[in-house]
Amino acid sequence: MVKTILVVDDYSDIVISVKQVLEDSTGEYRVIGADSGEKCFQLLEQSSPLPDLILLDIMMPGMSGWDVAARIKQNDRWRNVPIVFLTAKGDEMSIGIGHLASEDYIVKPFDIMKLKDSVKRILHQPSP
Repeated sequence: MVKTILVVDDYSDIVISVKQVLEDSTGEYRVIGADSGEKCFQLLEQSSPLPDLILLDIMMPGMSGWDVAARIKQNDRWRNVPIVFLTAKGDEMSIGIGHLASEDYIVKPFDIMKLKDSVKRILHQPSP
């Protein structure tokens, strides 16, 4: 069964890059994009079923990825969707907080194999 991954990033190049990396010949993943927190919430409201994973940037105009993640975790319908921060914010404090607030934290520019391994590990582990 194809797993859907929602990439939330204000840079379309990141969404395109992740799509190219993950939508390979195996056909395991389908990548959709949102360029803001607000668009992320619109997609989540309209999605049935929900995405299997959210890759979330932190530094975005308007609503930060921190705020988006907090709002997702407060919503009964969305709270179990795993989040991976995919961000250029690489300072120790952000990484530490990010690991507490998500399933993984990957710093841009990202290593393709690290991203693939993280996605595979999260999406193929048994559900709680």
